[in-house]
This record gives sequence, C-alpha cells and structure tokens, in this order.
Amino acid sequence: MNIHPVPQRTPAEAALVEAFADCLSELPGDGSVMVRRDNALEQVKAGLPTRRIESWHYTDLRRLLTSVPSHDRTASIAAMPPVLAGSLVLPVLNGVSSPPPALPDGVGVERLADKLSDGSFSRALEAQGADDAIGALNAAFVADGYFVDIAAGAAPAAPIELQNLHAGAQSHIRHPVRVGDGASATVVERQSGSGAGFVTSVSNVVVGDGAELRWLIVQDNPDEATHLGQFNAWMGKDARLLLFVMNAGGRLVRQEVRVTTKGEGGEFRLRGINLLAGDTHTDVTMVIDHAAAGTVSTEVVRNIVTGRARGVFQGRINVHQQAQKTDAKMACNTLLLSDDAEFSTKPELEIFADDVQCGHGATVTEIDHRPQSSVLPDGARHRRKDRARAAGEGLRRGGHRGTGRRAGCRGAGGNARQMVRQPWVRNERSRKHRRRLRCRGCAPRLSCPGA
Repeated sequence: MNIHPVPQRTPAEAALVEAFADCLSELPGDGSVMVRRDNALEQVKAGLPTRRIESWHYTDLRRLLTSVPSHDRTASIAAMPPVLAGSLVLPVLNGVSSPPPALPDGVGVERLADKLSDGSFSRALEAQGADDAIGALNAAFVADGYFVDIAAGAAPAAPIELQNLHAGAQSHIRHPVRVGDGASATVVERQSGSGAGFVTSVSNVVVGDGAELRWLIVQDNPDEATHLGQFNAWMGKDARLLLFVMNAGGRLVRQEVRVTTKGEGGEFRLRGINLLAGDTHTDVTMVIDHAAAGTVSTEVVRNIVTGRARGVFQGRINVHQQAQKTDAKMACNTLLLSDDAEFSTKPELEIFADDVQCGHGATVTEIDHRPQSSVLPDGARHRRKDRARAAGEGLRRGGHRGTGRRAGCRGAGGNARQMVRQPWVRNERSRKHRRRLRCRGCAPRLSCPGA
C-alpha cells in the first residue's frame, strides 16, 4: 500500500476552506453551479500555487498569502466618482451589485447573481487549467457582478465604469462582457476599497467582428489589501482591442491578461504602468495567443519601483501554425529608484509559423545621481575640459612607470609625481564598484587619463 502524505494547509488555505463552508448557503446558484463550485474548491484544497509551478515561479502565492479576512456583508462603502467624467457607473460594493440605472441605446446590463441563480452561467465557471488558481478561487466564491451586452453596431458615447469596491472584507466578482459586431465602446474597470481586503476579479470579454473596444484597468487598492485579477478576451475578425493596465496599490497583486485572436486581421495593444512602493509584491502575467493569420499585437509595460517593492512581468506570445503574417512585439522597461527594489522580467516567444515578424525586449535601469557636466555653467564646463586635457597631455609625455600599488607619473609640469590608487568606491544607487586613479599634482578630483 502506498501512502501519499497530505501537505498541511497554511493558515490562509485553511481560512479559505472555512470561509466557503460559512458562506455556502448565501452563494447564488442552482445544482449545476454548485457542482462547479465544489470542483473549484477541490482545486483550492489541493494547495495554492508555489514556485514549483512555472507560471507562478516569481509569485509564491502559498507563501505570500498569509491571511484571509472573513466575509462581512454588513460593512458599508459608497461608490466612487468615475475615473472618466460622465461615465455610466455600475458599482459592486462588498461583492453585491446594484440595480442598473438608465442605460443608453444598444447597451444591456444584467446582474450576474440572477444568471448564477438560474444556472445559465454555470459553464463559464470552469477553470482554464491546473494552474488557474485565480479562476478557481473566483469560481468557488463568486457572488455577483454585471453582464454587459453591447449590441452590434452600437457606439455609446459615455464610457462604462465597472467599480469593485470593498471595505476590508472578501469580495469575489465576475464581469462577462460581449461587444457585438461593428460596435465601439470604452470600459473602465476600477478596483479599489479600504482595509485589508481579499479580492478576486475575473473579466471575460468577447469582441465581435470589426468591433473596437478600449478597456482600462485601474487598480489602487490600499497597501494592506490582496488583489487577484484576471482579464480574458477573445477577438473576432478585424477586431480592435486596446487594454490599459495601471497598478498603484495593494500589498499582494497579481493581474493576469489572456488574449486570443480568433479572427483574421485582429489587432491587440497593451499599455501598462506599475507604480510600486513600500513592501509590496505586484505580478503582471500575460499570454497572447495568435490563432489566426494577419493579426497584430503590441505590448509595452513600464515600471517604476522604489522602497522594498518587488515587481514581476511575465509575457508570452504564442504564434500558432495557421497564424501566418503575424506581427507581434513586446517590451518591458523598468526604473529602479532604490537599492532594495527588485523587478523580475521574463519575456517569451513560442512560434510555430514560418512567416512572422516577432520580437521582445526588456530593460532595467536606474537614475544616475552623479553630477552631470551639462548642468554646469559654460565657463566651468570649459575649465574642466581644459584641466583634463592638460593632465592627459602631461601623462602622455611622461608615461607610467610600474604597475603595482603605486606607479610613477610625470604630470604637466614635468616633475615626477606619484599615482595614488584610490580605494574601492561604492555607488550607492547601482551597487557597482569602480576604482579611481588620481595623480598628485594633476587637476584635483579628476581621474588620471593614463589609468
């Protein structure tokens, strides 16, 4: 008989299992929905993802998620002013949606709780794989959200803002959105709140043939909150999708982006900005599947990291065999503002077609705090150049003698002088080390050109 040891649950995993038992009677859904909730919970019981899972290698959720708050339906929080003035606001407050207001022509909105109750949304609760921890957590606990349907050819003038606000408790929502053929719309997804909340949010978007959608994700949770988000999109023929992601808060944040171009001529663009500070961890993981010919994708992510913050960007572009003429580009640029800041980037390309244009790149840099000559007055800058030129000319005349700790140098005056090797100097910002060699008698505070 083989005995398989069961790993001991962490406090967060135990709290999740206990929370499901406490709130099960309050979760909407018929028999088919409850079956899928139970399946999702079994995936959670098997353990949260660790570094051993490749897609979670830089975000060990089992270790980083230390606590989970309880459900508190009685906590109150008010809707926030919209990000874009004049937007149609659809708020979900502490996991509960509100009746939709008056809607413009061509826009339909239904509460997700109703679709869960009648079982029409049960098939959408299936996880997308064994490593889909966010989808499993959301499927087990999701209670509400909005189903938004934009009719074919419609073009609402006002943006639609989907607000998910919490008051320090758990909040699990899902937004299915359908954009009809030839339609055009702007949607803002706002993730915010107060206190040490635990939030999972999943948005499933279908963009029809020839449709154009602009989607903005603005995540500014408190520094003690945990946010696990997922954006899934399927694009039709000649569809256009612009996704903007901004992370500016949260103690533990993971935002997943999964886009599939199913129709020819589709174009996807991603623009992301991560503003990371304090002792936080933010992970943006993206997978783009080019499954049709002649599709285009461009992803640019910028990161500014300070304090003890840690950031992650994982981006993978998959080009299927039938996706000839694909044009895909991806770039991640990071600016570190402190010695303790960290950022890990992992761009990937997986290409099975032979007629494509694909590329990716990543950069990490920091601010150079050394004085720049360009900020000096013209006279001072010219005098510095003259001194350096004179010192260099003197060294070229006399040359160097010896290669040990102290070497001889004949300066501009022709007299023998000594070269003093300066100690190692640490650059406080970059942790790089450089050895400076100064000539006694040459221009002061200048590195000897002969070194």
